[in-house]
Amino acid sequence: MDQRARSGTYGHAARPQLLEDRGRDVLVVEGHRVAALGERQHGGRIGVVPHHHVMGDLGGTHAGRLGEESYVQPQAGRRPVHHPGQLAAADDPHHERSRSTHERQGYPDALRSADGSGRGCESMHPMTENQPQTAVPSPDEAAPEGTQPGLIAREQDVLAHPERYRILTGDRPTGSLHLGHYLGTLQRRVQLQNAGVPTVLVIADFQVITDREDPGDIQRNVFEILKDYLACGIDPEKTITFTHSAVPALNELLLPFLSVVSLPEMERNPTVKSELAASGQKTLNGLLLTYPVHQAADILFCKGNLVPVGRDQLPHVEQTRVVARRINERYAGGRTILPEPQALLSPAPLVLGIDGDKMSKSRNNFISISHTAEETAKLLRRAKTDADRHITYEPETRPEVSSLVLIGALLSGQEPEDFAAAIGDRGGKALKDAVTEAVNEHLAPIRARRLELAEDPGYLQQVLRTANEKANAMADATLTEVKDALGMIYY
Repeated sequence: MDQRARSGTYGHAARPQLLEDRGRDVLVVEGHRVAALGERQHGGRIGVVPHHHVMGDLGGTHAGRLGEESYVQPQAGRRPVHHPGQLAAADDPHHERSRSTHERQGYPDALRSADGSGRGCESMHPMTENQPQTAVPSPDEAAPEGTQPGLIAREQDVLAHPERYRILTGDRPTGSLHLGHYLGTLQRRVQLQNAGVPTVLVIADFQVITDREDPGDIQRNVFEILKDYLACGIDPEKTITFTHSAVPALNELLLPFLSVVSLPEMERNPTVKSELAASGQKTLNGLLLTYPVHQAADILFCKGNLVPVGRDQLPHVEQTRVVARRINERYAGGRTILPEPQALLSPAPLVLGIDGDKMSKSRNNFISISHTAEETAKLLRRAKTDADRHITYEPETRPEVSSLVLIGALLSGQEPEDFAAAIGDRGGKALKDAVTEAVNEHLAPIRARRLELAEDPGYLQQVLRTANEKANAMADATLTEVKDALGMIYY
């Protein structure tokens, strides 16, 4: 199938129920259980309602504050366009009737509504396995407070109809990936890829220079990440892995996208604020200011409609939806030329570094996928624990010990409580030894494959070249469509 025909919407959740409401499909997703550090029982409940062509002014040429909605009628003779992945078919006889006041309670300020304000970090990311609970929430109480209707999608729908979706996610090439990336994002990407969901991964080399004066060896780091991807199971026959700088049309999309976002909106974006604080820079540069809009271009250049994220990254997806909606309304006469993506939401396990802080390349407290077994053992011997010799899994009261337990459990296929119980009163050294064994045993085939890839740089270059060509074809097609809507096609 032509890649451009596979547009759709983003999603993740637990057991679904399909309800009917005034001729509209309403998907309700139950709460789910997450084996994550500090959050054994996750009560997040997700509801998804169709947004159809409920498109608002959102601060465009009309007076009105951001978040207030007004309807845009399709141009005469033009049938509303539904992208695959939307919940109602284009021939739904109830479509026009479903666009009611009930469905348009007003979008919140997408550039301010955030469940958290954590740093955007190096990935657009994470997911862990969820276990369903039994309560069925209403759509209104299901989504995180302050988020847009239709923002969250459900995993069951994605897995049932993978052809309706296209995932866009990726990493900034600031070095090789570590256990936090592997447990939080890489494993999940491979699962979704193998489930048949078309996947596009961006190695965001341009975004390395948003918040640092010394970007490091970007070329080397790009290939380090590519080796990590391939060694962990990313299949170049199924997944497109490209670099920002090799796709000019993607970056050109930033120009029309910036025309629909105001300076105050960008300045108050929580990601911009947190990135600036984390970078230690005193002044806000233009690239960091436009960073969230650039991420919108990352997602929409391939008509990506599913973005795996944590709750702290929902503002990325919300802003992308705002950009897509405004482009469609302002320049395309209400036609859907860009999909409004959804978030595939699930918290990743919080993996602490050997010093007890969040595992991070910038803190140099990580266990890398590329480390040798000996390097791993040496690092884990230095890992912070506590004075209590009895090993338990209590994330809130014993975070350092519990993080080690969680790593060992996840990599050995056990429950954290069982992994801790097997160590019992043997203390921190026994815990570190058990975790070292679990890490090295699990990563052994990945590390072996990575060494093989390192011996064949020509293959790595070919993988990247082929993927960049595919990404360019998608970006060129999308840019042409946007230019056509703008009236900028001259011959």
